[in-house]
Amino acid sequence: MPTQHYVFRLKPGDDLRKSIQQFAVEHHIIAGWMVTCVGSLTDYNLRFANQSTPAAASGHFEIVSLTGTISENGSHLHISVSDSSGKTIGGHLLEGCKVYTTAEIVIQSSNELEFTREKDGTTPWEELQIKKSKN
Repeated sequence: MPTQHYVFRLKPGDDLRKSIQQFAVEHHIIAGWMVTCVGSLTDYNLRFANQSTPAAASGHFEIVSLTGTISENGSHLHISVSDSSGKTIGGHLLEGCKVYTTAEIVIQSSNELEFTREKDGTTPWEELQIKKSKN
């Protein structure tokens, strides 16, 4: 089956990033992508573009967007959250984002590809590398 579909729910107190990465490892997802996520957080921990220190806050936040690539070899996820006044903030999803009521997640993956994260000389960071799967 070239494309797999995964649907799961996180519960209050779960760490959003850790849980997604753990799911990828447990299900041997080698080339996945976030389809959708809806839910809420009590804490967010984000890294903004080109910043070395994270931004964090506690309260009640709606997850309004979650997107990115997912692999047991490493994932790259961006999130947007809004507060009770609708103010929205977004950045790189880091560990420390705690689920408030729920996080309903849909992921798709391909077993024809393999995602890795490696330095390739184009930037100083480990970037997405896409390969044909050996399967």
